[in-house]
Amino acid sequence: MSIDYNTQTTTTNNVGNNLTPEMKTYYDRELIHFASPKLVHAQFGQKKPIPAGNGKSIEFRKFSPLEKALVPLSEGVTPKGNALNVTTVESTVEQYGDYITLSDMLTLSSIDSVISETQAVLGDQAGRTLDTVIREKINAGTNVQYGNGKADRNVLVGGQTKYEDNDYLSVAAVKRAVATLKRNNASPFKDGCFVAIIHPDVANDLTNDPEWKAVKQNVDPDDWYKGAIGKIHGVVFFESTEAKIFRAKDLRNAATLAKGDAKSLSIASVGADGAITLKEDLEQADATALVGRSIQIKGFDYSIKSATKGAAGSAKITVNETLDKSIVADDIIYPAGAGKDGRDIYSTLFIGQNAYGVTNITGGGLETILKQKGSAGTGDPLDQRSTVGWKATQTAEILSPEFMVRVETTCSY
Repeated sequence: MSIDYNTQTTTTNNVGNNLTPEMKTYYDRELIHFASPKLVHAQFGQKKPIPAGNGKSIEFRKFSPLEKALVPLSEGVTPKGNALNVTTVESTVEQYGDYITLSDMLTLSSIDSVISETQAVLGDQAGRTLDTVIREKINAGTNVQYGNGKADRNVLVGGQTKYEDNDYLSVAAVKRAVATLKRNNASPFKDGCFVAIIHPDVANDLTNDPEWKAVKQNVDPDDWYKGAIGKIHGVVFFESTEAKIFRAKDLRNAATLAKGDAKSLSIASVGADGAITLKEDLEQADATALVGRSIQIKGFDYSIKSATKGAAGSAKITVNETLDKSIVADDIIYPAGAGKDGRDIYSTLFIGQNAYGVTNITGGGLETILKQKGSAGTGDPLDQRSTVGWKATQTAEILSPEFMVRVETTCSY
């Protein structure tokens, strides 16, 4: 596979290899059919058509609420009236795509079936790709709540013996997020509920909460294929394995490790000058990559000032800050940027209407590209290759950050 950003023609008209417009429409619809179930993050955004002939920018619009009209009307006097305040948010669209090459050993009588099967694979890829593009954009919002009301991501814990001591998603956290949306006057969707996009691992923890189990859950059967798992406190939950996970970056290159864990390092000793000698070996590439990285030791965050390569017991790092006096030999060094001790952090997005905007996948946003054997300009003089591909134009933008809450938690997996 390879990315194809330059294909301009969607069908070719060589004699004997024609594709009718009806077939092209059918294949486009099939691709959208296969991609749509993966586009969970796209479902709840304000939809805008792909601009044609207007450059690479797209404009999302939002209307500001009007002030209360508290001045009583005077009899027979027409008031001054008001005006709409429209705010525009511009975003640059990008193009994505991929294709698969099919050999001439496939017969003409079977090619349509093969194309349909290939489209299922490509549609899945297209859906996951475009969903990730949207996911990354909308998870950059600043309206964040952490675990069980904690102050920051790096203190969230998991794996504790007592379930209640962990920062897993709970019904209490759901209620806090809903209260925030209501306080910000976010509008629910047409069924009167807000929506939440949740990872299956996090959903497992939430549905194990006794308060969840105590409430009968109802979901329209028509919504199951879209990933809806239940609703509580005015929120319908949609599962997606593509829900954002904030993972701590490895401290060493796992591919070159002879032994040990790439995620963490351990302390052999702490010198009077604050230099930390490591129990693990460091290659030069690892040492170079560590400089400037943020790390966590016993819940304290530090940034690495220098790192010296060496074998176990001689490799060293220094930090820019003064080490806490409680840090001693055998303590573990974890990468910062995730939860306590480097634990993965999961995002659950609670969303109201018009929180963000996305481009449509219909009407040019996502299309099938078919190149039959011997297509002009493909360098296939012996009619040996045909290709099936997809191309899409996509972007997303947060429009009203106050209408969306990102709840960050750990999970039990």
